[in-house]
Amino acid sequence: MSGQIVPAEQFRDLLLTDTPFLDVRAEGEFAKGRFSTSVNFPILNDTERAEVGTCYKEQGNKAAVELGHNLISGDIKDQRVQAWCEFANTHPGTHVYCWRGGMRSNIARQWMQDSGVDVPLIEGGFKALRRLMIDTIDVAAAEVSLIRIGGKTGTAKTVLVNAVDQGVDLEGHANHRGSSFGRRVSGVPTQIDFEHALGVDLLRKRQAWPDQTLVVEDESRRIGACAVPQDFFDKMAAANLAVVEMPLDFRVQRILQEYVVDMTAEFQDAHTEDGWDLFVDYLTQSLFRVQKRLGHENYSHIAGLMDAALEKQLSQGDVSDHEAWITELLARYYDPMCDFQLGKQEDKIAFRGSYDDVLDWVRDKV
Repeated sequence: MSGQIVPAEQFRDLLLTDTPFLDVRAEGEFAKGRFSTSVNFPILNDTERAEVGTCYKEQGNKAAVELGHNLISGDIKDQRVQAWCEFANTHPGTHVYCWRGGMRSNIARQWMQDSGVDVPLIEGGFKALRRLMIDTIDVAAAEVSLIRIGGKTGTAKTVLVNAVDQGVDLEGHANHRGSSFGRRVSGVPTQIDFEHALGVDLLRKRQAWPDQTLVVEDESRRIGACAVPQDFFDKMAAANLAVVEMPLDFRVQRILQEYVVDMTAEFQDAHTEDGWDLFVDYLTQSLFRVQKRLGHENYSHIAGLMDAALEKQLSQGDVSDHEAWITELLARYYDPMCDFQLGKQEDKIAFRGSYDDVLDWVRDKV
């Protein structure tokens, strides 16, 4: 497809095959939304784009185009073209786009051709690829059957979703565990990036299992900073539930591993000098966010247990005291909340059982 303008009917194949995208939009545009296989080498950076935009408003299109060419000339032009060509040469199958597949990507492609590198251009640009993602989620909401995996905190619901080939890991796409304590060290995607990850996942799942039921975790619409698109969330809310039931000790140990042991390591790996302080802040602030729902007395009690556990972890490397505040938080906050939510959906519960029993039941249903 060298040198071609690629139409919308081919976009699905590009996304399903992890096609590398050369995104020549400005940095600010890229930061708001991207695709996982895209790299940003702007033809106009944020400052230059703002200058051209002001010129367009004050003097019109011709003057703005002339200013753009004057800004990107000489060594600056050579450096940018070289970066584009190097990326294309080291990433076979590279396609180029800007916001709407207009002037910026056409100029970039022409300059690359002048340097002996031919790449296809996405018709309609980033906006057209994004339209496909939105449509993919909406069509899935209208057509697919879903099973939700529910249950109390610490029952390994997300693990179960990922153990099923037809599982769609919404928390993974949001990079968030879906609770007050759910944020990850590596940060959160933008809403657009979340929707793109979900859209590509749905494309792949529906290509591999076109007529089969998909499996999701029972989630609130908002997962961290991201919101599940409304139509898809409505479809989830109407789906049957399989409830995972596991012993308290299993749940406490799982939470201890994920939210204490693993998160300590994540913070210390990412922040060599102040990883411990950042971990402590993460844990204490996560608890503080549910202070009002806990009530002052419960909050003070659990916060005291948490402080003591953190002190012992720091001084002795022993995390066992964290079991106390985890147990209390489950009993006084998470379990009552889960019981209330499941009680409102009793008519949707199709199966209850242990992790292994639910996994077997789900695999039989999909």
